[in-house]
Amino acid sequence: MFEQAFRNIDDILRKEAGCTTELDYTEQTSWLLFLKYLDGLEQDRADEAALNGKKYTYLLDKPYHWDTWAAPKDKAGQLDHNKALTGDDLRDFVNQKLFPYLHSFKQKASGPNTLEYKIGEIFGEIKNRIQSGYNLREIIDHIDELRFRSQTEKHELSHLYEGKIKNMGNAGRNGGEYYTPRPLIRAIIQVVKPRIGERIYDGAVGSAGFLCESFDYLNQTNPKRTTVQDRLLQERTFYGKEKKSLAYVIAIMNMILHGIEAPNIIHTNTLTENLADIQEKDRFDVILANPPFGGNERPEVQQNFPIRTGETAYLFLEHFIKMLKAGGRAGVVIKNTFLSNTDNASVSLRKMLLESCNLHTILDLPGGTFQGAGVKTVVLFFDKGAPTRKTWYYQLAPGRNMGKTNPLNDDDLVEFIKLQKTFATSPKSWTVESGGIDENTLDLSTKNPDGGEEIVHRTPTAIMDEIADLDTESAKVLGKIRKLL
Repeated sequence: MFEQAFRNIDDILRKEAGCTTELDYTEQTSWLLFLKYLDGLEQDRADEAALNGKKYTYLLDKPYHWDTWAAPKDKAGQLDHNKALTGDDLRDFVNQKLFPYLHSFKQKASGPNTLEYKIGEIFGEIKNRIQSGYNLREIIDHIDELRFRSQTEKHELSHLYEGKIKNMGNAGRNGGEYYTPRPLIRAIIQVVKPRIGERIYDGAVGSAGFLCESFDYLNQTNPKRTTVQDRLLQERTFYGKEKKSLAYVIAIMNMILHGIEAPNIIHTNTLTENLADIQEKDRFDVILANPPFGGNERPEVQQNFPIRTGETAYLFLEHFIKMLKAGGRAGVVIKNTFLSNTDNASVSLRKMLLESCNLHTILDLPGGTFQGAGVKTVVLFFDKGAPTRKTWYYQLAPGRNMGKTNPLNDDDLVEFIKLQKTFATSPKSWTVESGGIDENTLDLSTKNPDGGEEIVHRTPTAIMDEIADLDTESAKVLGKIRKLL
């Protein structure tokens, strides 16, 4: 039922002039899902208060309850068509009353980690792009069919929502910024091994894949949790920051669907925080992240860092090193050129990393791991508090061309996870002592001494086919735009 509802919603959004890409579909579905979820959460809290003989004060005023404006019911529990808004009345209510009212919550909230603040933040940053009130009515009716009450329902919805996020990444353009392949995330988590009681942080949270998968990992590895541990997981374990509005909304919704009721995600530019102001209380036990690369930060942002560079990913790496507690552990994705670049900032950053952290593992990823990204990447695994003595390398070589039709899967990473436990040498893995690194360049790029698997280059025909597919997708989008004009 849930899967069909999602399909129906996408079909309706494709008719909308204001919605042309998977990013738009996910954004518009997200704010409606959020309001439906909020209604269920408030009902649960009201029921719990009633059982305890208390009165619950709703966050939203009565005219803005889901069952007032979106899905009023008659005595038989069916949609009351006499009360339900539709057409221009519904669109105007949403644009002129509902969104401004919800945005005002940001001013009322006591702090950024409250549910009220998140409501205000979400509805101040996104807009209703569904211009037809009749289409909006149809979508609301489908959203109203969805239930968030049981863990089974949340699990199924989270699975479908992850599918929408993956489709955004596959759509290319900036959609790929929000999506890190989940098999890679799960492998990174299995190496870092977060524990209940530790605080986990992602300062470039995107769609919150690292935090959601960490939540699932901690649930699976701790089946006999206490009530205190469950509360700890809900309230004081997962933390994130996100600069972009759409990613922020998706991250909140993704974590909610995974079972975290009030995610500690802050909508802010992480890099505007001055590293000199970070105190011990601000630091984290575990950092898992895939920061954006290729960006170029302004001079006033660079001033917050001891090593100044315009490369966004390098500034994030500095931030993560600073934000990690002594003894803390990290797994961070970064461009492979970080290992060998000879500019002053790159060399200084490698020096900082090697001297303040034990860079124990580097996972070399094949091209095509990140769809839409034309660069090769590596994952740096490091512990803070002791200098690097030796580093274990693993060259991931699945033996096939990676891409949209051949994405990374969990089986590809089984050997890496197994060998990493003992830093074993194999045809794909080797160890480099810190004494073997050039003291001047600190170049960390090394070739597999065994030669490794032969790299399978894509054929010109396969490359041309992918270009043709992308051209077809672009033509469809341009066609929609041309119709609007």
